[in-house]
Amino acid sequence: MAGASISAKTVVVADDTADVRDRFQAALETAGHYAIPVSSAPALLTRVREDLSRIDLIVLDLRLADAAGVELVRSIRKLDGGRLPLLIFSGTIASADEVRDLSTLGVAGYVNEYSAPQHILPSLAPHLFPDNFNRRSSPRVVLGIPVQYRVGDVIAAALALNLSHGGIAIRTTSPLEAGASIRVRFHVPGPKRDIDTDGRVAWSDRRAGMGVQFEQVDAASQLRIHQFVDAHFVFNRKT
Repeated sequence: MAGASISAKTVVVADDTADVRDRFQAALETAGHYAIPVSSAPALLTRVREDLSRIDLIVLDLRLADAAGVELVRSIRKLDGGRLPLLIFSGTIASADEVRDLSTLGVAGYVNEYSAPQHILPSLAPHLFPDNFNRRSSPRVVLGIPVQYRVGDVIAAALALNLSHGGIAIRTTSPLEAGASIRVRFHVPGPKRDIDTDGRVAWSDRRAGMGVQFEQVDAASQLRIHQFVDAHFVFNRKT
């Protein structure tokens, strides 16, 4: 593990697949953070109970051994009083009902368990260092999900930073210029169908990425975006 520093964080990675645990642990420890890998619900709850004061984030598979989906999150909340940031591995979400239930339990967002190593820390950073990320007044939800975008005949893949009713922020070191037209595809937890939208780059920053303003979204997709953002943003405002 790299040498610890004053900004080192401790992250519990709870997944029953060794490859996922190992990949996230390696990415965290390479960056100087601490990872606590667990593979079952009893082991996770024991860690929360014994190490609550030093845990900064939990990244969670809802389908852990001896777990019952959302009930596992409720069990965590009984132990931590709602204090710990929780991210859910998006591939373990079974239904839109689970998304709504998780929002009431203060889940901070979703992350792709199949993320490549170089994408893991960017997806976790807004939750590990929230004060370093700009807080705009418009409703937005921080989440690290894969995003595919097309400009002309060129297709690129990146990671989302946050999602709002009218746009999405994308983390990339090669952002397009402001004003560029773009086609974006992404998926929010719930129905399996991807969201495809035409948009325009509203801001561009090589240190952070780019913000895309939606210009053309079908009605069903827009409803999904609104419901997802509202469910999470309203809860966060109350807390």
